[in-house]
Amino acid sequence: METLTLHTTNREQMLDITSAIRELVSTRGWRDGALLLFCPHTTGALTVNEAADPDVARDMTVNMGRLVPRHGDYRHAEGNSDAHIKTSLFGPSLMLIVDGGEVRLGTWQGIYFCEWDGPRSRKLWAQWLAQ
Repeated sequence: METLTLHTTNREQMLDITSAIRELVSTRGWRDGALLLFCPHTTGALTVNEAADPDVARDMTVNMGRLVPRHGDYRHAEGNSDAHIKTSLFGPSLMLIVDGGEVRLGTWQGIYFCEWDGPRSRKLWAQWLAQ
């Protein structure tokens, strides 16, 4: 298992980690198989979405705040219940296809770490699953 360290700068942010994941695959010489990514934090998530236009990540972040507001009918004493809910909506893991040493993504797709309770230093675990 590999561990990547990510640093976020805002409370809510979608951090494009596509280059870091591609570099990991290349550095390790992984060719054909799958890469499992897992976030071991309860207020951070992973997703694949459009990376060509940064306004898409902005729109997703802003509108997640509307769907799950920061202040609401929450009882969790730490004051970050919204971050826990957003993380559950996105999910803690991704499975990516690696073919010929390349992470297979659609034309406009990128890999995002979704920060819902930052800024923080986060860990991301990566497990190679050979074919």
